[in-house]
Amino acid sequence: MSAPGVTTAAALDEVHILWTSEGMSCDGDTVSVTAATLPSIEDVVLGLVPGLPKVHLHNKVLAQQVGDEFMAAFHRAARDELGPFIFVVEGSIPNEKINGEGYWTSMGNDPVTGEPITVNEWIDRLAPRAWAVVAAGTCATYGGIHAMAGNPTGCMGLADYLGKDFRSAGGLPIVNVPGCPVQPDNFMETLTWLLYQAAGMAPMIPLDEQLRPTWLFGKTVHEGCDRAGYYEQGDFAKDYNSPKCQVRIGCWGPVVNCNVPKRGWMDGIGGCPNVGGICIGCTMPGFPDKFMPFMDEPPGGTVSSAMSSAYGGMIRRLRGITNTTVNEEPRWRHNRPKLTSGYAPRWPQR
Repeated sequence: MSAPGVTTAAALDEVHILWTSEGMSCDGDTVSVTAATLPSIEDVVLGLVPGLPKVHLHNKVLAQQVGDEFMAAFHRAARDELGPFIFVVEGSIPNEKINGEGYWTSMGNDPVTGEPITVNEWIDRLAPRAWAVVAAGTCATYGGIHAMAGNPTGCMGLADYLGKDFRSAGGLPIVNVPGCPVQPDNFMETLTWLLYQAAGMAPMIPLDEQLRPTWLFGKTVHEGCDRAGYYEQGDFAKDYNSPKCQVRIGCWGPVVNCNVPKRGWMDGIGGCPNVGGICIGCTMPGFPDKFMPFMDEPPGGTVSSAMSSAYGGMIRRLRGITNTTVNEEPRWRHNRPKLTSGYAPRWPQR
């Protein structure tokens, strides 16, 4: 008997992963995912994670096939001949309705006409047939760098293109895993959840209103940051050499949903504030437009940090007094003939 809430209707024992990074992309998310360890992409593909379906990965950076041989799986999926698959989209989705006489981006050629097939066409063909659709990285999730003000391509995120009400063939909404690039273990943990769900061994993946996995993006950078205690005490860095809170030199951590300070970047090591970098909000739907110019104190930061400085400064001084007190041993600890700890025996000592 399955556990309550576990998906069993579409239990799969073999799944293809069709991964396109031919949106407006630098392939940074694919490169980042190669650094994952919990689990690694190799562990998933080689079947070393217990309970997962057999996985066939089709990603141009990690593929052994090239050209038409690599594209064959995508064409088969479009004809409903491949079998169950998860469709991973990396890169922003351009608006091909404003491409003039050309096209913004494409992947492969149409075998009949020889003309390039745009990424938009691939999304139209594959997304409705996919068991699950995953947007990898901030470009694919919310548009990212390519969608910033002044861009000529009309770029957008996958949910802007397909609509937030989109549901895959497996009945799932789009799953967004933002990051510029995506944190490798965040992506692989999400993919592993989906594979367990496909195998009927996990409940529906929990997503927030922005379609992000809730357990990964439910807290802010600030809530997981080693520097947060300095903020509470109103103790702020004045330059990037300081270990103190970086809000006054441009960190957006208090209002950005991201787990990098807790998780680190590679195998628990690194992560922006952990290594002296400010948070610039790269996991957020408003990135980059709403977070520019970088390196400036965030709007509202002056007011909140001034209040924290006044309140926190007083708290810091009071804690300093207490710190000095508890850094001394109690006075009854001595090597003299009289007991001064306050111990009162119930009967005379011999």
